[in-house]
Amino acid sequence: MIQLKIILGSTRNGRKGHAVAHWVYETAKKYTTFDTELIDLKKVNLPFMDEPVHPRMQQYTHQHTKDWSSKIGAADAFIFVTPEYNYGMPAPLKNALDFLFNEWAYKPVAMVGYGGIAGGTRAIQQLKQVTNALQMFPFDGLLLANFSKQLNEEESFAATEANEKAAEAMLVKLEKLHYALKELR
Repeated sequence: MIQLKIILGSTRNGRKGHAVAHWVYETAKKYTTFDTELIDLKKVNLPFMDEPVHPRMQQYTHQHTKDWSSKIGAADAFIFVTPEYNYGMPAPLKNALDFLFNEWAYKPVAMVGYGGIAGGTRAIQQLKQVTNALQMFPFDGLLLANFSKQLNEEESFAATEANEKAAEAMLVKLEKLHYALKELR
């Protein structure tokens, strides 16, 4: 099975992205090819990058980094679920990426952006630059503009048919890229 890690990039109080991340997680679980885990960076609670040696060397001194390395190293593919904060990704997501290097390399990553009128577009653009630098293979997965209109009273994400089709296409592409890149890892 493909080890798929879905990472929720927002950690702020009052965030709404957990509804989107949970919907992506439940959608991915329908595919028997994926062993899916939802990772909430708020629960991971990494400090700001505090390792003395560049992550490429994998000479980690802190247990939180060793744990993060183990979790990410075990993954075959990723989906980042992120809002856009001031034309970019949230700092905790960038920080989580910066902690590691080799563990990310040659793995496909889909991106689900959510927010207002732009739906996280600029955060996704920034994420593409960073994931390219980490030798990942990023692609647009899904942009959810004005997503708050799709939150119901229970604050669950009520996906449209178009959202469902886009998510399915994203997962199919992620699976194909996983197999295409497997030999590089």
